[in-house]
Amino acid sequence: MKYENFIIKNAGKIIIATSILIGLSIIPLFFIRINPDLESYIPDDIDAKLNMNKISAVFGAEENLLLLVGSEDILDPATLEQVTTICSGLEQIEGISHIYSICQAKNIMGLDGSLIADQVLPANLSEPFNRDSLRNIIMQNDLVYNILVSEDFKETLIILTIDKSINDHDLIHSIMEIMQSVKGNAKVSMTGMAYLREEANKKISADLILLLPLGIIVMFLFLLLAFKNLKGVLLPMSVVMISILVSMALIPLFGWELGLIGVLIPIMMLAISNNYGVHVFSRYQEEIDSKNGKTNREIVADVIKYLKRPVFLTGLTTMAGVLGLVTHILLPAAQMGVVASISIGLALILSVSFIPAIMIYLKPDLKIDRSSQAPGLMQKILAVTASFVTRHTRCTIGVFIIFFLLSMAGLSWFKVAPDSNNVLPSDHPFNVAAQTIDQKFGGSKMIQIMFKGDIRDPQLLRKIEISGNHIKKIEGVGSVNSITTIIKKISSALNEPGTTEYNSIPDKFETIAQYIELYNMSGDPGALEQFADFNYEHSLLTIQYSATDMKTIQNIVKSIRESVKNDDRCEAIGGYSLVDQALGESVFLGQNYSLLFAFIVIAFLLSWIFKSIYAGILGSLPLIFAVFVTFGLMGWLGIELNIVTALLSSISIGLGVDFTIHMFWRLKSEIHSGKNITGAVITSITTIGRGISINALSVIAGFSVLFFSAFPLIHSFAFLIIISIFMCLLCSLLLIPAICLMIKPRFLYY
Repeated sequence: MKYENFIIKNAGKIIIATSILIGLSIIPLFFIRINPDLESYIPDDIDAKLNMNKISAVFGAEENLLLLVGSEDILDPATLEQVTTICSGLEQIEGISHIYSICQAKNIMGLDGSLIADQVLPANLSEPFNRDSLRNIIMQNDLVYNILVSEDFKETLIILTIDKSINDHDLIHSIMEIMQSVKGNAKVSMTGMAYLREEANKKISADLILLLPLGIIVMFLFLLLAFKNLKGVLLPMSVVMISILVSMALIPLFGWELGLIGVLIPIMMLAISNNYGVHVFSRYQEEIDSKNGKTNREIVADVIKYLKRPVFLTGLTTMAGVLGLVTHILLPAAQMGVVASISIGLALILSVSFIPAIMIYLKPDLKIDRSSQAPGLMQKILAVTASFVTRHTRCTIGVFIIFFLLSMAGLSWFKVAPDSNNVLPSDHPFNVAAQTIDQKFGGSKMIQIMFKGDIRDPQLLRKIEISGNHIKKIEGVGSVNSITTIIKKISSALNEPGTTEYNSIPDKFETIAQYIELYNMSGDPGALEQFADFNYEHSLLTIQYSATDMKTIQNIVKSIRESVKNDDRCEAIGGYSLVDQALGESVFLGQNYSLLFAFIVIAFLLSWIFKSIYAGILGSLPLIFAVFVTFGLMGWLGIELNIVTALLSSISIGLGVDFTIHMFWRLKSEIHSGKNITGAVITSITTIGRGISINALSVIAGFSVLFFSAFPLIHSFAFLIIISIFMCLLCSLLLIPAICLMIKPRFLYY
């Protein structure tokens, strides 16, 4: 039985089966979970994660959260009182294991051979104190100055060590309550990964609530404007809604979570899933307008017969392009490739089964007489396009080549995002605080080097000191601290200036052990926990640095690794900034893998579809043009490659190849009907060109709603995907016909 006859005979069953699928897909939606943790987006076997896990195994699964307090003068009594009150409140919050601020900071001194570690701040801030004297004390304390208090005394840091197992929402909410409840003139802001995760979590939820309904409205209005027929809107939109529903249901069914990249899935389905239905209904209108006297069932059968193969093939190539994401190193990108390709396949099947099944039951009054109507704007533009291409073939190709070369020049400035700071808007408190820390506290990025060995061993401490001194000289590094910082501070307090013991690491194990014991008795034992484990078998060297581009980060990390490469006691180099770096490098590699995979598969499919390797090469030209022009524009415009824009090439290739296939198919059909290549080009552009244009513009309309996202990097993706799809549209309407006119490829003639 022919496919079209099967659909017509089983139309009712198809509608019922589709309804059951809709009902079953609703259930998994109640089990969707959001995962805003960017660290989890890269595989667990990445070195940066393995090393960070090594450090966590020794020092606990903890991370830092930073509160930045800004004032005209941090030493103003009211400001200090505000900071003290905040710290007191923070001590009551579960999940905060350690607080280090000017309130807890100690001033280490020696008195009659004894070690004294007094509080830096006066015991009673309500009583008058000498502000200048306190300023001098802080400036002489290298554990406080430029670490907790900025050089200009306008900012101070409250460094919180938090348990990563604590729920981000509860923790951040509790901290925010304290920040807002403590009154004062000083401005308090927060930065840190827990805060980023919580803000991203809220914005992902908000995006899903806003973008999907908005996208549906935009798509509805666009299709209504394109077809001027309500059924022409509802039929493609029905497939869109089903594919969105199924795509979201697949996420929990596969045991996955919805991450930042997942925000794109429903919008992607909204933009892509209507493509096949648009072509089906557009052809349906063509058949009705032909006035051939056929019944509605015969018209539907002819539509299916003509479109089943090109629609199937375009769907297959789109799936292949999107499936390129499966090769991506980023886990959510690979998951998106699986979910999207399955959902696109479903949309394809529904477009040539469910939509025709519904069409069978349409009333005959759908027929519209447009013979007396003047050509619309789109038809006029297509007619002009066809005329221009046939009269100025070489000029058309030349313009594309020049534009391609100019765009490619922008690759010189093409960059990979260096960190996750662009996840939130630049004016968000998270980024404002991070920028201030970069400028005034040595940097918001941190790397930790874990050394194995007894911290009371003089040789180990000297190795740590040598490594630290070398790292301090690296451009971009703001501060380096370790157990040696505290040991040398103690030696300065207990020994006279000018002696060999002053401000140095003792030569004897026993002396160092005594220093540590004195500090634990006199000071804050918690301060040592930042640099040494409980058994004194491991120590940490902590590096703060700032960098605004991936190249700078790579140079700093390379220099740090070189400083300890010959030290057999160096057990691990970790820290979230290294995970950030690995994330950026994974984005770049994943982009290359998915791009290469998509190109190879698409070229193969085009060669198979048209039984010509030449077709595969020629059909890939628009995709190469669109992708590399887009990358070039990213360089010119300063748009970085990040976890979202890295998805661009596979998606645009999968979508753009559809236009080429439809153009090739119509050219081949017109040539076989007896037209010469010029006539075939004119007819193809003015007929299938309408469906291609509606298809492309509907995709653009769908992705345009991403401009309303709360995430800047999704704005960048929206802009770039629109540019890329528009380039593919121009190639299919101008470049492909022009090349075919010039070289008359043989695969169109047989």
